[in-house]
Amino acid sequence: MFKTELRKFYKSKRSSLTNNEIEALSLSLANMVLKLDIWECSNYHIFFPIEKNNEIDTKLIIQVIQGKDKNVILPKLNLENKSFLNFLLTDATLLKENNFGIAEPQSGIQIDESQIEVVFLPLLCFDTQGHRVGYGGGYYDRFLKKCPENTIKIGLSYFESIKKIQDINNKDVKMNFCLTPKKIYEF
Repeated sequence: MFKTELRKFYKSKRSSLTNNEIEALSLSLANMVLKLDIWECSNYHIFFPIEKNNEIDTKLIIQVIQGKDKNVILPKLNLENKSFLNFLLTDATLLKENNFGIAEPQSGIQIDESQIEVVFLPLLCFDTQGHRVGYGGGYYDRFLKKCPENTIKIGLSYFESIKKIQDINNKDVKMNFCLTPKKIYEF
């Protein structure tokens, strides 16, 4: 299938999940994160969910990262150049929901992409080769190209992989891992 069809199908599939299902699946994903061998790193980039879109509750993963005494880095959309500004999450970080429904830091300690070691990626679906389908804005692909080559890229998915995404291009950045509530995929 092509990305446009996959987006439509998986948005629909995700919208049918109940709050209880989202909570249980998100907890399973947070437990899967604990099984990864990534804890020698210091700086972990992760997004807050768009709750109205039934996204994975990443607040549970943020608690895991903080429990490991690691740095949580949050993105803030820069709509002018379709990129992210990245901020360290601290007790003093003021969060505000943007127009897309994503809680973002308003200010704080900015972190350069060169310092980010692990990135958790939002997605709608992924394939067995490590490619992902997001919302189609290209924000994460552009962001990942600015990160060090050895940055660990981890997708988070409610659903298991599909065989192949038909229209992958050279702008698409592959993941190293993708987690589902039942399985860790390594690419």
